Order: sequence, then C-alpha cells, then structure tokens
Amino acid sequence: MADLILTPNIDRPDDFYAELIATHEGLSKEESDALNARLILILANHIGDREALSQALAAARTVSGAAPE
Repeated sequence: MADLILTPNIDRPDDFYAELIATHEGLSKEESDALNARLILILANHIGDREALSQALAAARTVSGAAPE
C-alpha cells in the first residue's frame, strides 16, 4: 500500500504548470477536456497502484484536496 503524497512534490512546479497550460493552447473546451482525460489515464497507468489511485480519486473530490479521513 502506498500513501498518497499530497505535499508539493514536483520538480520545478512552475515550469510544469506552464507546460501544462501550453499543451492546452488552441484547443476547444471539448479537446481540452479530452486531453485532460487522456493525461489522467496515462498517469494512472504509470502509477499503477490501485490503492493510491483510489486515494487520489477520494482526495480530488474534497474541497481542500486533503485526503479524507
């Protein structure tokens, strides 16, 4: 079982955010939503740990993003 990391853990987060935003440039809302869905599935496959993925889904549903108790 892996504990979900909810603290900042991305190398050069501002650069990643800029790259993420640039990836969406010129896309319609539908294309952008589809890109996000593909990205989520690609990253979920890379993570592979089903329990960590369930924790991430639960955390994403909370307003604060904190893991539910």
